[in-house]
Amino acid sequence: NAVAVFGDDLGLSAVRVVPFNASAKAAASGSNGTSTVVSCSSGKSARGRRGERFCGLTLRGGASLETSVVTDGFSASVTISGAEALGALAVCSWDNLPGASCGVAASLVISPISISGSDGATATVVIRRAGLGFGAKLVFKGSEVSTWTSGWANLTGGILTTSAMRNGLSHKGTLYAAPFYGESSMVMYRKDLTDAAGVVVRDNDSWANVKAAAAAIHNPDAGVYGACLRGKPGWGDNMAFVTTVVNSFGGAWFDADMKPTIDSIQWKEAVNFYVDLLGNYGPPGSEGNSFNEILALYNEGKCGMWIDATIAASFLTVDGVAYAQSPNAGNPIGANWLWAWAMAIPAGSPNAVESQKFIEWATSKAYIQAVGNHPDFGWGSVPTGTRTSTYAIPEFQKVAGFAAAEMAAINSAAPEATDIKPYVGVQFAAIPEFPEVGSAVAQEIAAALSGAKTVEEALAASQAAAEAIMTEAGY
Repeated sequence: NAVAVFGDDLGLSAVRVVPFNASAKAAASGSNGTSTVVSCSSGKSARGRRGERFCGLTLRGGASLETSVVTDGFSASVTISGAEALGALAVCSWDNLPGASCGVAASLVISPISISGSDGATATVVIRRAGLGFGAKLVFKGSEVSTWTSGWANLTGGILTTSAMRNGLSHKGTLYAAPFYGESSMVMYRKDLTDAAGVVVRDNDSWANVKAAAAAIHNPDAGVYGACLRGKPGWGDNMAFVTTVVNSFGGAWFDADMKPTIDSIQWKEAVNFYVDLLGNYGPPGSEGNSFNEILALYNEGKCGMWIDATIAASFLTVDGVAYAQSPNAGNPIGANWLWAWAMAIPAGSPNAVESQKFIEWATSKAYIQAVGNHPDFGWGSVPTGTRTSTYAIPEFQKVAGFAAAEMAAINSAAPEATDIKPYVGVQFAAIPEFPEVGSAVAQEIAAALSGAKTVEEALAASQAAAEAIMTEAGY
């Protein structure tokens, strides 16, 4: 993904090619009367000479330009500035928009230019006078943008606009990995059981109502447990779920100084709620249950409600399943997690070019089609959570009754730092020390769930362990 800048007699900044950074920037400036060609391509090499227009802008006069582009679908933001009048601004078709029309605006005319292309893509250029010079802004919109790049475009027409998946794999705006599959978390419940019990589970429900629903459908004599939740210790196991509960109670792992806050009232309320819910309405031995164990219980008809990874919905075979967005205790930010299985290229890899080609293929629309149309796999096996276009495929829609709920969950996930949670990450903190901290706390929470410790004892031990680890790390 690159922006290439070419021209005659110009002082050019370096052309920057960034593997798997969906944005790339280049700037160029020229003396009076010279021209610059800025060409934006989707994985292709751009070539140009003075006066040519490749799906970009031709600038004349003492103009400078800065542009960023996102490929796959497309979006771009271009700002032009200069000390002299613009001779002409030409906008032509992008090479991934066959048949797009072009428009040209005279210098210093305040008017919009529109470009329309295939697949519903549009672009608008607004030119405004800026003293003796000029200014322009070019905003592109497209109807097929991967969820991990869509934060760069203000997309319309029912197109997913979340930047959550991209932000979760980025640092300071730079994408470092491409997601093969992505997920959030949501409620998967037996609507036949809730209907029979006369209770309703709503999107973003209160934990109190969810607990009441679990109690209403809990029938251990018939082999049905009201709530099946992760209890097996692990920073990415029981703590993935427990952290979202803590978030929803207004808690966090660390304060603004990265000091552990596991002894806070929010943690005490959240963990007491978790232990009470699963202890009273969960299956026996829940402290040993992870994703696979609960999936087996659910498909055996033994779980009335499960809050876990959205991908679980694609593996459920029992009838009567419905979906709802994750509950909270007053704070919906961080109540549902965000995760991706992603592919990246290590710096200095001797096979970076070949690796990038593979990643491009393995995350492409062509790959989705190949899996969906393969006789041994089919549309129920395609990776979800990464491409918005997947959710518009009729064959996928037929087998994915969970699709709308899954995308709503991903869309609402919030990995960014907040005033309450001053670090990146939803069900984890994106620091090197977190796996050690999370694993230590996971053992204590599992002990509280099994009854080996009280919640207060478990949280005190968790706080002490976290403080020791963070102090040794220099926090």
